[in-house]
Amino acid sequence: MKSTQTIAALLIAGTAVLSGCASTTSTPYNNGGNNNGGYNTNASSGYGTIDSIQVVRGGGTNGSGAVVGGLVGALVGNQVGSGNGRTAATIAGAVGGAAIGNNVEANRNANGQDMYQINIRLDNGEYRGVTQDSVYDLRVGNRVRMVDGRVYRY
Repeated sequence: MKSTQTIAALLIAGTAVLSGCASTTSTPYNNGGNNNGGYNTNASSGYGTIDSIQVVRGGGTNGSGAVVGGLVGALVGNQVGSGNGRTAATIAGAVGGAAIGNNVEANRNANGQDMYQINIRLDNGEYRGVTQDSVYDLRVGNRVRMVDGRVYRY
């Protein structure tokens, strides 16, 4: 009974942590000497003109791999031993799983893939920044349409 409660508590805690990782805020992008307040990266639709395109390197982690790995490791560790040995195995599994999960996430994100930061001046005067995997035939000065966080020629 106690192990069932422990597993349920770990799953609830993991769900809470993962939902906390989902951020709706965006980091503005500042274009050097441009004093227009930066670029908003919210994904909405609109029409505008490409102000700049920059190559950015993908990679890094946001912690979700560590959280999921820690939960899986704790669940596996909880199946080993009994009493204090089970507790120690659960903790060791959580720590090891978190380390492995973080490593897997970092390897998955660091494929050396170039991404493109496309900065757009919208018709209403706002600035938006969109990061996508390809620029296709987009060039600075093109009229574009933003739909669901992607940029298309207009």
